[in-house]
Amino acid sequence: MILANQWKASWEGLGISITPMLLQEFKELIARYSEPHRRYHTVRHLEECFAKLTEICNLAEHAAEVELAIWFHDAIYEKHSNQNEVKSAELAVKKVLAAGGTKDAAARISNLIMATRHAVLPRNKDEQVLIDVDLSILGAEPERFKEYERQIREEYSWVPFFLFRKRRRKILKDFLARPTIFNTPVFIQRYEKQARQNIERSMTRMGN
Repeated sequence: MILANQWKASWEGLGISITPMLLQEFKELIARYSEPHRRYHTVRHLEECFAKLTEICNLAEHAAEVELAIWFHDAIYEKHSNQNEVKSAELAVKKVLAAGGTKDAAARISNLIMATRHAVLPRNKDEQVLIDVDLSILGAEPERFKEYERQIREEYSWVPFFLFRKRRRKILKDFLARPTIFNTPVFIQRYEKQARQNIERSMTRMGN
């Protein structure tokens, strides 16, 4: 029920009233996040993202667009694909335009979703907010972080461990190499230290 209320609020923030079509879209989106091959990129991930968003939503320039980017950023999650963000962004644009959103809003939401590839640093305040929310799991309490790592490994269970470890270590090492993992002052203050400790412990557990 909480997510359903959030879905309604996100669209209304964009100036769009909830319709039967959007209620059906909500059910379909939840079904996507409930697919059996998912372990981390699930409904729980959505709930955790929206919980963290409350801490920094006031920093966003287009808060409703950030919210819709959260809803759709992992809508497509195919196990062997490197195009999930692209397909998720395309789906978001389609749904926003069909609901009556503007082309400009749809384009910004698409760009936000593409930013969750974490290939480059955020370029504006909305991207900073979204990326910090998406990466907030890195600064979770140690037990939740370890659970998250197990879930990620399960999602990539088809990858041989030595390859998974090599790729995972590179990703984590790249995060540590950044001046800060998080982008907003609030998250840097609250979660930066914990995130770095979590990542360093993770790399130690994986070994060389």
